[in-house]
Amino acid sequence: MTPYAITRETMAETRKGRSAVAGLGALERAIMNLAWTASGPLRVRELLASLNEGAQRSLAYNTVQTVTERLTHKGLLRRIPDGQAFRYTPTRSQEEYTAALMLDALADSSDRSALFSRLAESMDPTDARQLLEALRERAGEDPDA
Repeated sequence: MTPYAITRETMAETRKGRSAVAGLGALERAIMNLAWTASGPLRVRELLASLNEGAQRSLAYNTVQTVTERLTHKGLLRRIPDGQAFRYTPTRSQEEYTAALMLDALADSSDRSALFSRLAESMDPTDARQLLEALRERAGEDPDA
């Protein structure tokens, strides 16, 4: 089964807020993951074929087309004319999108210090070291200090 298949489990994860790409529904996430990992812009038919590969229940072309258009209106995908159809490509990388979500969450916090503490406590030690290195670099400090 494809890693992008829409299942009860992925829908439940989305509802519980455990989505790898928060703020998007399961099908939106699957489409964005395909777009982010593609070697170039994709047609709806290509997205549909990948989404339906190994899926228990096939999606309709119109469903994928509608969700792709919604992602375009949300500013996550860009349409590129290709004959009678369009190809779709992400407007920014997955890392840029995820960083924007994190900054939005930070902006919504009334206690940033508590948020940073909770984040640090929750992080894997390897990730925490990588974040510390990036923060030192951003602050203009020597990362080896």
